[in-house]
Amino acid sequence: MRRRRAGFTLLEVMIALAVVAIALLALTRGAALEVAAFDALRERTLAGWIAADVLTETRLTTALPATGRRDGRLRYAARDWRWTLDVQATPDPAIRRLDVAVFADGADAASATLTGFAAQEPQP
Repeated sequence: MRRRRAGFTLLEVMIALAVVAIALLALTRGAALEVAAFDALRERTLAGWIAADVLTETRLTTALPATGRRDGRLRYAARDWRWTLDVQATPDPAIRRLDVAVFADGADAASATLTGFAAQEPQP
């Protein structure tokens, strides 16, 4: 009787290595996509904070801001940002609409937008 040796053939080992290599490539690509998604989320979060700051600062400095467009630049979280503020009149003359857009420096599309309103204090 011939005894068969236990173990894997070279072909079985090569197929197993190919399967493992494909699985590792898929995992690496998934990890890269998650890193990119995290970076985009971080950018939108920071831009949202900047938009809220611009909106709040505008409300605090002027009770009823004049209509028109303003823009500015700032450095925040070790990055350069630019913002635009559009102040529009509303049907009520004592209320202004404030639209803020924040862009990462060099970007054409806004990373975050925020809309708010400013109202003149009623006179007693």
